[in-house]
Amino acid sequence: MSYTKNDIMDMVREQNVKFIRLQFTDIFGVLKNVAIPVEQLEKALNNELMFDGSSIEGFVRIEESDMYLRPDPNTFAVFPWRPRNGAVARLICDVYNPDGTPFEGDPRYVLKRALAEAKELGYTMYVGPELEFFLFQVDAEGKPTLVTHDNAGYFDLSPVDLGENARRDMVLALEQMGYEVEASHHEVAPGQHEIDFKYSDALDVADKIVTFKVVVRSIAQRHGLHATFMPKPLFGVNGSGMHTNQSLFKDGQNAFYDPNGELQLSETAYYYIGGIMKHIKAITAIANPVVNSYKRLVPGYEAPVYIAWSARNRSPLIRIPAKRGSSTRIELRSPDPSANPYLALAVMLKAGLDGIKNKIKPPAPVNQNLYEMTAEERKALGVDTLPGSLKEAIDCLLEDKVIQEALGKHVFERFVEAKLKEWDEYRVQVHEWEVKKYLTMY
Repeated sequence: MSYTKNDIMDMVREQNVKFIRLQFTDIFGVLKNVAIPVEQLEKALNNELMFDGSSIEGFVRIEESDMYLRPDPNTFAVFPWRPRNGAVARLICDVYNPDGTPFEGDPRYVLKRALAEAKELGYTMYVGPELEFFLFQVDAEGKPTLVTHDNAGYFDLSPVDLGENARRDMVLALEQMGYEVEASHHEVAPGQHEIDFKYSDALDVADKIVTFKVVVRSIAQRHGLHATFMPKPLFGVNGSGMHTNQSLFKDGQNAFYDPNGELQLSETAYYYIGGIMKHIKAITAIANPVVNSYKRLVPGYEAPVYIAWSARNRSPLIRIPAKRGSSTRIELRSPDPSANPYLALAVMLKAGLDGIKNKIKPPAPVNQNLYEMTAEERKALGVDTLPGSLKEAIDCLLEDKVIQEALGKHVFERFVEAKLKEWDEYRVQVHEWEVKKYLTMY
């Protein structure tokens, strides 16, 4: 639905909104808010609201700090868990320079730029994410612990799934904010959950992922729980992923579907897969952007570490779900929910478009269970692995001009600078495992 400035003002009056949160993300996907009273809304909708960009991680230096927020009227939503009398609403914003040009360090602009490139080729990107998260208990001071709230497993129900009530309230809140929730269930690990919402165009989905995290955390807190999208909070159990289903539409038709093609996939689909596979190591730096991401990307916990594709099993990096026609899509299984969704979708799309433009054919599918194969067997099939650490992934990003171009010079340089610093901070720490292993041994 498309809203005008007047529509927003009318809805604010009708729903007794008193406060507006103007939202945007830094380059790491951390949501930022500028809260304004409703009396300032018209000024904000006229794109007159300024903020200090130097205070935002990865934005600008202090001598070039003035930035403007331009709210996107189509993102207006009221927070259903807040009081109705004096309600709180939000608008997601684009970030602009004082001269009226888009700020190239704004992640939303990075995605818009990639979508514009796709549009020039006649394509619209659709995405359906599957976000996993953990619910943990909090201590007497309200601080999060690593104690899970249940001992349930995949698709279990109450009484073992004590998070069911919290998850139900999350779904209700999401639906009140315009989400069409398709599935909600307990995941494999104790305390782990998944909520899936209907696919949509890529920009809408990126906005929804950012909001999804706010809703889940807020509702969890109201149930006395802490929700985390950390990729691997617990050793010895599955980590949390963000499987990303994606397709391209052209002239209203799914461009990945060809009833006469092999597996009923079009050449466009195969080239898109080829592009993703060619650039996946650099994509990993963006789709798995924290040190902890690589504790999930290890063999043995259903995480896709092997660079292969298949329409028959879930062990490769890319799976082709069985549905065809308008539902034809590829599922990239490596991303995790710590990723900035705007950047992650931008680099995936850019890689896929590179595959289409340069007719990059993927290797043959691997239909065997890759988890049960030996290293020699995988090598014989030409199956490579994803980077094993954040440092390795950044090194791959430094070699990939296509993914750098997708990010743009500003985001690329700031992202790499920050992530190398993060890696160095981690690398020089003495961790609990080392103390337990070596303190008495040597």
